[in-house]
Amino acid sequence: MAKTGIFLADGFEEIEALTVVDLLRRAGIEITMFSIMEKKAVTGSHGIEVAADALLEDCDFDGLDMVILPGGQPGTTNLYNCAPLTEALKAFNGAGKTLAAICAAPTVYGRLGLLKGKKACCYPGCEGDLEGADVQTTEVTVCDNFITSRGMGTAIPFGLAMIEHYQGKEAAEEMGRKIVYRQ
Repeated sequence: MAKTGIFLADGFEEIEALTVVDLLRRAGIEITMFSIMEKKAVTGSHGIEVAADALLEDCDFDGLDMVILPGGQPGTTNLYNCAPLTEALKAFNGAGKTLAAICAAPTVYGRLGLLKGKKACCYPGCEGDLEGADVQTTEVTVCDNFITSRGMGTAIPFGLAMIEHYQGKEAAEEMGRKIVYRQ
């Protein structure tokens, strides 16, 4: 069974994180919410507190197939400034595993130099931090081992892209029908 981890920092964009968690759990894909804040309670950028499943220190990156970063501010900045996370992201990429991010969060990968030569998208105005990337303006961009998306309004297609990654296009389309998305 596929195992994914989504990493939450104070100031994360609630819709981007929780939509993905919801869609993957509906699809039967295991996803764990990890807090990088040394406590399980993480406060989103709009004051909504979420209880993460585990702490970053509990994460076995070797056991994950995909890592996901939600955007939001200062959440994205907090993710980038977390050295244990960024070191793990570099190793994860080196292993050829899938990295996903939405909104401003693809800039974490860009600033780490992981997107050089890759197609990627992000929140409008953050493109300068996608260092070396071929910047796209699609809702979701899939390139090699990266899945990126543009913002809160693209959270559903972002989540569906992950379902497609694991279970195929038909499963993603079926989930879209089940949630009455773009009927």
